[in-house]
Parts: sequence; C-alpha cells; structure tokens
Amino acid sequence: MPWHTLLGPLQRLEPAALDDWYAALLARADEPPQPLALAILGGRLAATPGLAFFAGYQGALRALWPSAPASPGAFCITENRSLRPADLGTRLDHLSLVGRKDFVSAAGAADWLLVAAREEADGEAPRLALRVVGNGDPGVRLEPLPALPLVPDVGRARLHLDGAPCERLPGDGWADYARPFRTLEDLHVLAALSAWLYGIGLDQAWPEALRLRLAGLLAGCAEVARQCPSAAAGHWLLAGLFAQFEALHEPLEAALAGTPGPWSALWQRDRGILGLAGSARARRLDKARTALGLG
Repeated sequence: MPWHTLLGPLQRLEPAALDDWYAALLARADEPPQPLALAILGGRLAATPGLAFFAGYQGALRALWPSAPASPGAFCITENRSLRPADLGTRLDHLSLVGRKDFVSAAGAADWLLVAAREEADGEAPRLALRVVGNGDPGVRLEPLPALPLVPDVGRARLHLDGAPCERLPGDGWADYARPFRTLEDLHVLAALSAWLYGIGLDQAWPEALRLRLAGLLAGCAEVARQCPSAAAGHWLLAGLFAQFEALHEPLEAALAGTPGPWSALWQRDRGILGLAGSARARRLDKARTALGLG
C-alpha cells in the first residue's frame, strides 16, 4: 500500500474476534498487502495494542513464508520455555507429527500452524524441519491457556500433536525459519505498534515533531524489511530502530497522559510486549557488532 494511505487519516476497525478482525483488515486493503504494509495498516486500524501485535505477527509470518495462505496462521516452536533444537521433542513419525508445543500465540484464530520438528536420524546432531498442519486436522488439538496480563485480547494455547498429517517446507527448519522468524517478528510488531501510536497521535493532534519521529521510525522499518533477517547488518539496523523507539519513551508518555480516552491505559498495560524478546535482541546485537567490526 502507498505511504499516502498508511500515513493519512484512517477509521479504526471495531474490536472483534481475531479471525473476524483479520478478515476485516484484509478487506480494507486495496490488494493483498506486502508483509510490512500489512503490519502498518493493521496498527493503524487496531483499537488496541493487542490487535496491532496480531497484525504485526501475521506480517512476520508472511515475510517468513511468502506463499502462506491468506487466512491467519501461527508459529509453533517453544517447548519447556526453550527454542533450542536439542531441547525440542516434537518429531516426525511415519509422515505425521507427534509432540507438544507449549506456547502458541493466537493459535485459536489460526487456520494453519507452522511447526518446528526434529527430523534427524538416531545418532545425528539435532536437525529441524518446518512442517505445516491444519488447525482442526486429525491429530491436532489446541488446549487454551489463561490470558496473559500483556495483550490479553490475543489468546494463546498449548498445541498437542498425535499423528498429525503435515507438509514439509523446503530448507532447514532452524536456519531458514526459526532463527529468522524472531527477527522478523520483532520488526513487524515494532512497526505495527509504532503505527498504532502514530494513529493516536494523528487523531489527537499530538505535537507534529512527535508524529514525524514516529513516521520516521516506520520508514526505518521499511528499510530494515529489505535486509536479510539473518544478516549482521539487518540486526544492527533493527537495534537502531529499537533505540529510536526507546528514545521516544518520555515524549510518548507525556502525550498519552494528556490524551482523553482509553489509549494511555491500553499502552501502559501492553507496552511491555516489545521487551519480551529483549535478551535475544541483545545477543544478536553483540554478534552483529563483532561481525561488522564495530567493537
């Protein structure tokens, strides 16, 4: 979508169930949007940070898998709070998946699930493949989990796989999918939440300087979206975007404090979503710094 549309006045969508809200979001797009445009448009049209997060999450999935179906999906890797291939127990067993994923965001709204599963033979080093299963297919069961304090309007679930039929995506499950997805998710969620704040600022006539800084952050996200999500340069530039966002903390707090309506309370409740992956971003930044010869 053109910047003219994304930056101009827009009417927010009413809150709804995630799948219904996502369908309404796609209906507002002129054509199937590119992943970052989907994240930004979703942020602009979202009534809550949680809905903005959901749009960013869907954008990241499409950046990872460009041929993904138009319907919502979810990425499934975490087991026992770990992402490390050696710690995962989900495996392919005679062309079907067996195992469990402990934390799947927005799983209840997803039509399809990307599942990281072990596929190495006995005695080999752990090796992941990414498999696609349909939500509701035989052997696929979701166990809803209690809502988190952050973005409670985005549900989460535990995924149980018991002989679930699946399709394998090409490439290595870790290097080509699991590793870059964390970077893609950080980028697209940052863009969506920045767009949510930009839209509030536009509606509430925040100081133009603050709105311009948010617009500049969105432009930076567009450039980083052009980079390889596994490359040191992309990690360095993404860290720069987060540094810019953190520098907006005080002016954003001041603007929200003077804004009528629910916006400040919503932001105070959900803003911590951007900090959940902070330690992983710090590790990527350290590696990027070394790879680029910056210290």
